[in-house]
Formats: sequence, C-alpha cells, structure tokens
Amino acid sequence: MDYQTTVSVKEELKNKKKEKTQKVFDQKPTPAFIGASWFALFVGMLSYCIGLWNASMQLNEKGYYFTILLFGLFSVISVQKSVRDKLEGVPVTSMYYSISWFTTIVSMTLLIIGLWNADLLLSEKGFYAISFLLSLFSAIAVQKNTRDVKFIDDSNEKEI
Repeated sequence: MDYQTTVSVKEELKNKKKEKTQKVFDQKPTPAFIGASWFALFVGMLSYCIGLWNASMQLNEKGYYFTILLFGLFSVISVQKSVRDKLEGVPVTSMYYSISWFTTIVSMTLLIIGLWNADLLLSEKGFYAISFLLSLFSAIAVQKNTRDVKFIDDSNEKEI
C-alpha cells in the first residue's frame, strides 16, 4: 500500500513539472526557408496582382479582389500572431483571437463567393484561388520566421 502512495506522489510531481516547463524556441529558421517563404509570398501576391491587371473585368471587380487579398493577408498574420502569443504565454483576449479566425474565414469565403459568381474561365478562377492561397500560406510562414528570428535574437542578447 505504501508503494502505491509513493508512485502516485511521484506521478503527481512529474505532471506538475511538465505543466510548469515552457517550451523553449531555440531553433532559428534556416536562411533557405526564410528566403523560400519570402519568395513564395512575392510570387503569390505578384501573380495574383498581374492576373488582376490583365483581367478583362471592371475596375470595381478588380478592386474587390485586390481588397480580398489584402484583407486575407492581414487576417492570417493576425491569426498567426495570436496563436504564437498564446503559445508563448503572452495574454491574448478571446475576442481578438476569435475575430482573427473569423476574418480569415470571411476573406476566404468572400473570394469563393466572388469567383463562384464571376464570368471567368474555370482556369482563371483556379489561378486566383491558388495564388490567393499561396499568398496566405506564405504570409503565415514569413510572420512565423520573423517572429522566430526576433525571439531568438532577443534571447541571445539577454544571455550576453
């Protein structure tokens, strides 16, 4: 019976230690990954914008799709920031976290609705969807890389 109590106490101590230890971010992204992320962001945004420039649609439609791109980029960066803040123990209000996710979903939904109703070839619709998603994904990667590099550089400065 004493053995059971000792084991239970040891397990409780292990669980408390696991809860208190925070994950340490000490892996700096490689220059190749940072470069690839920035390259993907520029390719996605540039191709999307060139597609809009060359499209035979009215200016208000072009403005709609361009605004959706900017809205989506801001939204995913905001989601990545709030997720990372929560992970690092930085206080994030549930309202901001929820709004970030909501606006990300809304930007994607608005693009889908716009493309669904547009008088474009199916290949053009696919082009806009893929370049939009490439831009969003790479914006998340660029934000993550920027945050990782800053965090590690700040940590190294504190150690010196």
